[in-house]
Amino acid sequence: MAEDELHKTLPPSPRLAAQERRPALVFLQGELMAAPIPLERDEVVLGRALEADVRVNDARASRRHARIRTERDAATGETRYRISDLGSTNGTLLNGRTVADAFLRDGDKLTIGEHLLRFDLLDDIDREFQRQIYRLLAHDELTGLLTSKSFFSELRREAARAAVEGRPFCVLMMDLDHFKGVNDTYGHLVGSQTLAEVGALITCALRAGDVAARFGGEEFAAFLLDADCAQALVAAERVRSNIEAHAFSAARHGAPPAIGSPPTHRITISVGVAVFPDDARDPIKLVELADTALYHAKNAGRNRVSFFCSGESVPRELSPRAVSS
Repeated sequence: MAEDELHKTLPPSPRLAAQERRPALVFLQGELMAAPIPLERDEVVLGRALEADVRVNDARASRRHARIRTERDAATGETRYRISDLGSTNGTLLNGRTVADAFLRDGDKLTIGEHLLRFDLLDDIDREFQRQIYRLLAHDELTGLLTSKSFFSELRREAARAAVEGRPFCVLMMDLDHFKGVNDTYGHLVGSQTLAEVGALITCALRAGDVAARFGGEEFAAFLLDADCAQALVAAERVRSNIEAHAFSAARHGAPPAIGSPPTHRITISVGVAVFPDDARDPIKLVELADTALYHAKNAGRNRVSFFCSGESVPRELSPRAVSS
């Protein structure tokens, strides 16, 4: 059967059948680049405020910058989407022109502060594609954890929320001890597999709502929402002890199967902890303090947890026996 006849004969795939297209905003610049934000309410407010439906973390964006409202044309029954500027300081741009009120069309581009967004009508396939693109940009390919850039974006957002709501949170900075020896002894493929396993162990040691990232190389970070110093130390010690106890695969790619148990190796990790707001209120300063505590742990002999907590100027070491899991 000819190829063109085959195409005429086969029924259309259910996955390719006409699907409902729903409105979304896709960030084209900024910390949420490629992230699709569904517009599921009849009225959505964009702005810098924590309570905004679509939060634009940008100093040039007003707290309540613009509003997108879903309307239905009484004559045609057509659904339309109207954007209205809410008296913002720097204005709302639609396709490069300042507007006070206008209807949006598929593919229109909005500028809010320094952020560029695209208004799209997406079906399920489009939305899943955008989510996958965002995941590739925001997550480390090897470990599946956030990249350092995404980590700082999330950290700044949660720090602002914690300051408003008066909730504590903690930052952990982590670095594998003598990781170069793994690459030198077993090769870089084993080293990469070790980093992937470490990422999984860190994720398992944290709570479901906590956020972990790979900063590059053998350095990792995490922040724990709504957690005080004691809770952070429990989590940090759990990370440290889980990695110390884990047998990492040392099997080389292409090597003949080992007789008996497959080869393994061991590695340890050092952890530094700092707490908001006791140690610092600025999220970047908090990361710097956790990093200082980390290097205190390194200098004290590695494979341990060091912390500031309670605004102390010099980090202290955690005695594992003093922490219960």
